[in-house]
Amino acid sequence: MIKFIKYILIILLPSAVMAQDRNCWPLFRGDPELRGVSYAHLPVSPRLLWSYKAADAIKSSPVVCDGKIIFGSVDGNVYAINLNGEFSWSFATGNSVESSPLILDKTVYIGNLEGTLFALDLDTGREKWKYKTDGQIMGAPNYYKMGTSVFLVIGSYDYYLHCVDAGTGMSKWKYESDNYVNGTAAITSGLAIFGGCDGFLHIIDIKAGTLKSKADIATYVASSAATGNGMAYVGDYDGQFTCINLNENKIAWRFKNEKVQLPFIASPSLYKDNVVVGNRDKNVYCFNKTTGKLVWTYNSGGRVDASPVIIDGKILIATMNGDLKVISATDASIIWSYELGSPINSNPAVIDGKIIVGADDGKIYCFGSK
Repeated sequence: MIKFIKYILIILLPSAVMAQDRNCWPLFRGDPELRGVSYAHLPVSPRLLWSYKAADAIKSSPVVCDGKIIFGSVDGNVYAINLNGEFSWSFATGNSVESSPLILDKTVYIGNLEGTLFALDLDTGREKWKYKTDGQIMGAPNYYKMGTSVFLVIGSYDYYLHCVDAGTGMSKWKYESDNYVNGTAAITSGLAIFGGCDGFLHIIDIKAGTLKSKADIATYVASSAATGNGMAYVGDYDGQFTCINLNENKIAWRFKNEKVQLPFIASPSLYKDNVVVGNRDKNVYCFNKTTGKLVWTYNSGGRVDASPVIIDGKILIATMNGDLKVISATDASIIWSYELGSPINSNPAVIDGKIIVGADDGKIYCFGSK
């Protein structure tokens, strides 16, 4: 009887569905906790394999699963191409797409600036359903599983965090904040964690859609929090970077560069004892996750709005100067670089042997080895 009760509790508790492997980067930041870590291996000196041109700029971060690369464009379309850069399908949403997609159970979920969340068949691009919010959708959908049901969470400029049944597109709950929700909610330990333009980090019971607690950041949060081991890490528009203890609902530590107070638009990555994040002051910062001590800084030479990705002890960064760089996670020494020449807003996706990134010139670029 005790074993049966434990089993029932396990299947009823909300949980993240961890689908990432070396050949799959299914959502913004790689996994539901938004840690920004890839399990892939990369060649020492990746080379440009191909590029694919959309009709307008790409601010949507690409995702990759089941041999397909999915991304949105300012031209209003969602695109699917294969790993050789060949067109598979496109879907016209009717408005600019800056949100990043989610690939889950052979379905693509993605929002647009009209405020509509679409569910599309991964193989054909056929619309399965759509869900309308009352404001633009900038952040990516995330997901969690409860029993046999899967739910999506997505923020909107209508001030709400929406929870939607992934199979039907029906609303489960809506949580109202006090201003725009710009980023993607992290999912961890039965909680949805997100910041917004109201200056708070909201900690939501994901089953009920109710507020558990919130941390006062005191200014706009344009980025998404990375979470892990009961902590959340997030930067804000005034140049502060904050670590919040989710269990105790208190600020564990906070960093601010007093000389240059520029926004954190990029989301952080978690790697072993450290947290890494880029800033519009051109620096990439590495902090000790527990103490907040600054481990190192790296001047990338350009504003860093795209979020870093950790790959096998290395850090992949992209800049608004159009540079891609790989640096050591230990000491920030440069390992590899490539100049695209077009600003990079979107976060790279990484699978085994390949880096996939979009740029303002409307191109998706693939780097790797044959």
